[in-house]
Amino acid sequence: MIVMKAANLGLRFLLELCILASLSYWGFHVGKGGLLKGVLGIGTPLLAAILWGMFVSPKASITVSQPLQFFIELVIFAVAIIALYVTGKHSLAICFALFYILHRILKFLWDQ
Repeated sequence: MIVMKAANLGLRFLLELCILASLSYWGFHVGKGGLLKGVLGIGTPLLAAILWGMFVSPKASITVSQPLQFFIELVIFAVAIIALYVTGKHSLAICFALFYILHRILKFLWDQ
């Protein structure tokens, strides 16, 4: 069971990296012109990382209630999934969403 719990935490880390990758992909593909593509492609994942570090991470600089922390996490994941979907990566967006749901169910069941 310890190995499965560790694997779930590893999955979470990969999902967090997928947030950054999907937001960056979205930014570089929807922006018109090189400057806007760069700003969106770098700025959007940077903003998500800042929000994640401030409110969601285990060592968050601002402590918020558990429901609010979950809501912020859910919004960040939803934005990343929607970003993939609107760029035409429908299958990736669906897989991303399913893996996130699986992770959250296991996290809840195992009280992680």
